[in-house]
Amino acid sequence: MEVILKQDVQGLGYKNDLVKVKPGYGRNFLIPNGFALMATESNKKMLAENTRQAAHKAAKVKADAEALAQKIGELVVEVGTKAGDSGKIFGAVTGLQVAEILKSKGFDVDRKKVIFKSQPKELGEYTAVLDLHKEVKHEIKVKVVAE
Repeated sequence: MEVILKQDVQGLGYKNDLVKVKPGYGRNFLIPNGFALMATESNKKMLAENTRQAAHKAAKVKADAEALAQKIGELVVEVGTKAGDSGKIFGAVTGLQVAEILKSKGFDVDRKKVIFKSQPKELGEYTAVLDLHKEVKHEIKVKVVAE
């Protein structure tokens, strides 16, 4: 079954992508929740027209994402958390905490766009990927320290 995504769905695709999914996933989850449309001929034509009209706007959004990635550069985000004597932290460091620290430094990044390669559960350095645009991904270092 082919569907047209109406918004970004992590692990599946980005807005206005034409993707193949299993019929049950499309009919029972994506379409009822408003994440996708059936890929009929009329919807495909509408998608083509919308992407043609939005091409110049998409180029500007991509340029903005690249500029943000350049400004962030090699930034190391330091997250303070409570930890035990062995270095194991209580709870976990989330994308929300990293997004708030980035926002305090003047970078507006949505919490859903911060993806950890491995979930921080101990003190140390970790790598997080900022999914700024479908073609712009930026890696940052997240240093988890005890408070």
